[in-house]
Amino acid sequence: MKDKITIAIDAMGGENSPLKNIEGLNLFYKANKSRNDFFFNLYGKEELIKKELEKYKIPNSFYKIFDTSSVVSDEETPLTAIKNSKNSSMWNSINAQHTDNANISLSAGNTGVLFVISKMLLKTIEGVSKPALAGLWPNKKGASIVLDLGANIECDEKNLIDFSEMGSALFKSLYQNETPTVSLLNIGSEEIKGTEDIKKAYSKLKDISKHGDFIFKGYIEGNKIFDGDSNVIITDGFTGNVALKTAEGTAKFLTDTLKSTLSENLFTKFSLIFSYLSLKKFKSKLDPRKYNGAIFLGLKGPVVKSHGSIDSVGFYHSIDLCYRIIKGNLMEKIKENLKHINES
Repeated sequence: MKDKITIAIDAMGGENSPLKNIEGLNLFYKANKSRNDFFFNLYGKEELIKKELEKYKIPNSFYKIFDTSSVVSDEETPLTAIKNSKNSSMWNSINAQHTDNANISLSAGNTGVLFVISKMLLKTIEGVSKPALAGLWPNKKGASIVLDLGANIECDEKNLIDFSEMGSALFKSLYQNETPTVSLLNIGSEEIKGTEDIKKAYSKLKDISKHGDFIFKGYIEGNKIFDGDSNVIITDGFTGNVALKTAEGTAKFLTDTLKSTLSENLFTKFSLIFSYLSLKKFKSKLDPRKYNGAIFLGLKGPVVKSHGSIDSVGFYHSIDLCYRIIKGNLMEKIKENLKHINES
């Protein structure tokens, strides 16, 4: 199916699988069937996948099932999983790219194992020492790409520069008519602040940005992330993961508090009638399902990690992310951007 965008899906990864995976696939099919430019390789227990597919009217010309005998559990360590996973749905969904049978892979399974298998089978792009985990975050103007979100606890100057080029390439593949703005996450906006690696990266990125891959805006502080003034925000994996968990916790706190406050008494419940549309818009903006899917950048093939506990709507959005990434020629854009590092 080289004439179509082929997405290799680990149909057994994550909670409530393959039910949510196939239901999400059906949502994507219904929204995009007129395009007829995509195809799914489904890896997992064939009997269970077929049972779920029977619920929907997806023509078999849009998919092919590959029966696998094992599933990587959330409890497995990367070391044990590597030894036992070669006939798992996760391994085979990644290997589909290695054997040139897919353009991109998607799994909601064990993150650590997925990262190790992906790096083992697909290898890193020449010149990139550390792949990064990138995610989409909502902001006042749309969405930002933030990386690294936890793949690398420590990052040096070169890693941060690589992340900037790869992150800006990802943004351009998703939003093709825009030149991304890039910022380094730091404890202040002044040039003298930050670690030595951050300050060195700052100086280098000012120079590299002359090639036009992105517009470098300097430093950004944590309280400005959601303003939407920076399309791509760069940090090390430790800081990025702390920021991610903090943002998720804050969003949950706000929605839970709002829900609790509006259901306190009869008067507040009655007020919901007049604020329903505004609350619906608020809920939609912060709906984490719309931003589901973290992307491993720096490998020779793109891999998307869906949240393991996400529902079918969230899984649909991760499939849509895969489609947009390939449609936007991510890998070509990354390779082109990385050339400019050595030219500066």
